[in-house]
Amino acid sequence: MLSPREAVRTLPSYHPPLAGRDGQRLDFNENTVGCSPRVLDRLRQLGQEELARYPEREPVEAAVAERLGIATPELLLTNGVDEAIHLLCETYLEPGDEALIVVPTYSMYRIYMMAAGAQVIPVPAGNDFQFSGDDVYNRITPRTRLIAIANPNNPTGTVASQEDLLRIARAASGAAVLVDEAYFEFYGQSMLAARSDVPNLFVARTFSKAYGLAGLRIGMLVGDAEQMRAVRRVSSPYNVNAVALACLPEALSDQSYIQQYVSEVRESRGRLERTLDASGIQFWPSQANFVLARVGSAASFVEHMRRRGILVRDRSGDPGCEGCVRITLGPRAQADRLLTALQETFEELGIVQGATQR
Repeated sequence: MLSPREAVRTLPSYHPPLAGRDGQRLDFNENTVGCSPRVLDRLRQLGQEELARYPEREPVEAAVAERLGIATPELLLTNGVDEAIHLLCETYLEPGDEALIVVPTYSMYRIYMMAAGAQVIPVPAGNDFQFSGDDVYNRITPRTRLIAIANPNNPTGTVASQEDLLRIARAASGAAVLVDEAYFEFYGQSMLAARSDVPNLFVARTFSKAYGLAGLRIGMLVGDAEQMRAVRRVSSPYNVNAVALACLPEALSDQSYIQQYVSEVRESRGRLERTLDASGIQFWPSQANFVLARVGSAASFVEHMRRRGILVRDRSGDPGCEGCVRITLGPRAQADRLLTALQETFEELGIVQGATQR
């Protein structure tokens, strides 16, 4: 009888709770208002012939590379960052290799690593979920072939220093080191400039967060040109659809829209953190478009917020995140509504004024 590979049979399942998302979407770290109007205009212009042709990725890659100030062979557009992670696993991991992640973090790192047959080595984050460069450094062995680090990290919003990341990449010269910058726009610091000095360093970014293109599934992977040639061998030549490729240049060209959105999200993030602090709720200062907070019974908290028309994410199943929820931020008007609902929920559940101290 046909049976999947052992690595597949033992994979943990990942089922994001996408069904029934009626309400203000503060649960998946998406752009909460949508993409630039220029993207919608381009969508309306798409014709039958454009949809009938196989998509041409290379011209858009050249345009994106030029905007970033890098060479086109260093960049690959992908079907979201998920595909970038998958491609690195397929390119560099053999069964039995070691792959390092710092937990808690994005679940798909582990799943793709395990699917390739690798042994996943989880390195616990430090106190207050701080990135521990020493701990990661000390777990590097000759068998280490891939290290994935989200920066800022999801679900904690914490960051790793450039010095730590470079030290790790240089120490693990025989491993692909991925710095996942999905939340770059909300943080503002990048490892992109360092890639030329460290040929085993890769940087991934997505257009699902600040740019509001989550439904089009488009991201990018940047690395040393020679290494990227190997990654391209694994990638389908038609991995990014024609609609996403048509819309991405318009999204990138409207930087004033992105900057305004990011500015308001950062402002909302500060307002939420001040509210949590004033209410005695434990939280972790974030450099992303969300905040992780410990509220006691996360499931109850999520349900009470849902009744008020606001969706937040229960992260209590992540290592060290017992009783935690992750709250995505949007612009000012959405933050007003969020903070009102939070205060009502805090009072209803009796978790205000020092009930859950840091």
